[in-house]
Amino acid sequence: MEPNVEELRRAIRDIPNFPKPGIVFKDITPLLGNGPLFHRTIDILAERYRNKSVDTVLGIESRGFIIGAALAYRLGAGFCIVRKPGKLPYQTHRASYQLEYGSDTLEVHRDAIKPGARVLIADDLIATGGTAVAACELVSMLGGKVVECAFVIELSFLKGRDKLKSCDVYSIMRYDSE
Repeated sequence: MEPNVEELRRAIRDIPNFPKPGIVFKDITPLLGNGPLFHRTIDILAERYRNKSVDTVLGIESRGFIIGAALAYRLGAGFCIVRKPGKLPYQTHRASYQLEYGSDTLEVHRDAIKPGARVLIADDLIATGGTAVAACELVSMLGGKVVECAFVIELSFLKGRDKLKSCDVYSIMRYDSE
């Protein structure tokens, strides 16, 4: 864990039994609502990627939009989004994945990433890793190169990092148990 992030950890709220019974949801909205803590979160990520030649930050629906857009702005990079099916107005590529509580699909515009672009994938949380694997697959379909997958929170006990064999993973804070 990065130095001086204990205050960030304290701002994460546990919501039991959401979105399904048995799941403990890590709610980052209190962290986002606290300007200095949100600023520190983005600063930690921006410092890590400042010299990594990131062309595009890809934000995963929906909290990844918040983290990713702020990070892209700080890095002077472009920003693109991946969304659930039917939410993007242009031609898309799609990839399906498994969640800790079901399955889903993500889509990206076919022109969102230029071939050869260096792409940083950003989201609030990695759990089982399925969403991030699908995002990596979409970047690959478009000819991009994943620099790394960056998360505010990692639920390490769900071993999502293990599914991301083709790219490196970074998280600001880890939870080793529910």
